[in-house]
Parts: sequence; structure tokens; C-alpha cells
Amino acid sequence: MKRTLFLILSITISLLATSQISREEYIQRYQVLAIEEMNRSGIPASITMAQGCLESANGNSELSRKSNNHFGIKCKSSWKGKKVYYDDDAKNECFRKYKTVEDSYIDHTNFLMDNPRYASLFELKPTDYKAWARGLKKSGYATAKTYANRLIEIIEVNKLHRLDYKMTYNEMTAFEQKQLGNKGISNSLSISAFQSHKIIKRNRVKSVVAQKGDTYEVIAQELGLNDWVLYKYNNQSAGYRPLENEVVYIQPKKRKTKKTQLTHRVEAGETMHYISQMYGVKLNLLYWRNRIKTGYQPSPGQIIYLRKRGKVK
Repeated sequence: MKRTLFLILSITISLLATSQISREEYIQRYQVLAIEEMNRSGIPASITMAQGCLESANGNSELSRKSNNHFGIKCKSSWKGKKVYYDDDAKNECFRKYKTVEDSYIDHTNFLMDNPRYASLFELKPTDYKAWARGLKKSGYATAKTYANRLIEIIEVNKLHRLDYKMTYNEMTAFEQKQLGNKGISNSLSISAFQSHKIIKRNRVKSVVAQKGDTYEVIAQELGLNDWVLYKYNNQSAGYRPLENEVVYIQPKKRKTKKTQLTHRVEAGETMHYISQMYGVKLNLLYWRNRIKTGYQPSPGQIIYLRKRGKVK
């Protein structure tokens, strides 16, 4: 009986341990949100990320798991959303409850931007994470005396400050250069703490595969590109959000395909844009090469010319 209880206890402890999120996993999962909020507000992504790690215990605290509150923000009189109650500085204190983690990150930004107490922070350089950490403590974000030092330690140990600025290609290590290609992508590259997009070539054009929740802005931030060029390279209008596993070109597509790829037979559901993305060929040239008007969509079984202009029918 004792042996059985011991086994049950061991299994329970093991399951609890494996359900915990590591700090690296937490950063990998939510750094995109931190970068998005930095682009919107000027709050350093490193600060947002470090606060999220500390306040939510890397997403493992009860408040973060049950209420999606990753920054320990209390209700205050202005809060009109859902509430939960926990013992903190006093018993049964009111905390904000969010529908999603993304809502928590957005509200964290709004909380700092809308509160006059934190106005002085926005006069600091967005790359001065130490000043931001000390400013948060001085402004009363947390009561712990070591709060600023703990944020700074999280940032420096995990190199989160690299989320806040663009690093030139020559400033990278050899390993980082290899990750991003032998010659780099542009004169100014943004390196995240954990590079999340693998660069691959399609038709000799560099591209990445969009992940869940990606935007062109986030991809551009990571790779040191202007977001408008991604819209242009991928023939999309402003505000478009790529789907998970969608190809995103980070260089201009080619005029034509390789000599081994002369034509494409259209399958059901395929559009000219889809074919352009599949082969890494400029969309306008596909229309011209096939003697069809812009906006026309091919029929299943139709042959699309990829290298040479089709004959007049």
C-alpha cells in the first residue's frame, strides 16, 4: 500500500513538474507580444518581457494561469472588466482578469501610458532598460526593494536588451551571422533574444514561414526590415496578417523560375497570388507572361507559364 501511494505521489509530482513553463519557453512564446507593444508605445520590449517573467513566475503563477494576468495589475477604480481576488500586500485584493494573455500585454501598455505616475518613464531612451527598471520601482509599480535589480538581472541573464535595438551585421557573432545567412539581409538587422524565424530560399529568394500570431511588423522587427517592404514583396495591402505556415518573402521575388520549372498546372482553389508565392515569381509578371488581366483567377487544369510568355490563343 505504501509503495502504491509513493508511486502515485511520484507520478503526481512528475506531472506537475512537466506542466511548468521554463523561462526560455516563456520568452519564446511571448516576445512577439512584447515587441508589438514596444512598437506601439515605446516601452522597451526587454522591460515588458522581464516584468512578465517576474510577475507571472514565467506564466506559472495561479493569477497568470487562471486569469491571464501576467503583470500583477490590480483593479483600481477605473477597471470595468472582470475581477479576481487574492492576498497580496493586503488580504483579498482585487486583480484584473483577462480573456487572453494578449489582452494582458495590451492592458499593461495602456496602464503605463495612461497613468500620470509613469509619465516620466516615456522621457527615457527606449534602449535604457536600467533607467526604465529603476523608474518603475521609483514610480511605485512594485513595493519590493529589489524590484529594479531583479528586472535588470532577468534582462541581462537572458539578453533581453537585444529585443530593444537593431544590431548591424558586423556586430553579430559568427554564429548569429550564419543563422541569418552569409551576407545578411540588410545594413540593419534586429536580433531577438531567441531567433524564431528560420530563413530559407525559394527560387533563390530569402523567405520565412509565418508562425501563429505573426504580423509583418513583428517579422520586420526581428529581421531589421521596414514593414512596408514585406507588404510590397508579398503583394499584400496594409494591415494584412499572414496565416500560420504562410510563406513570407523578405526579398523581392524573381522575374522567372528556374529552367526546370517552365509551367504550373492549376489545382482547385489556387489563385495567381498563391502561384506567385509558391514559385517566388513576381505577380505582375505572371499576369503579363500569361496574357491575362490583373485580378483574373485561373481555372483548375489551366497551364500557367512561369518562365516564357505564353502563346496568343
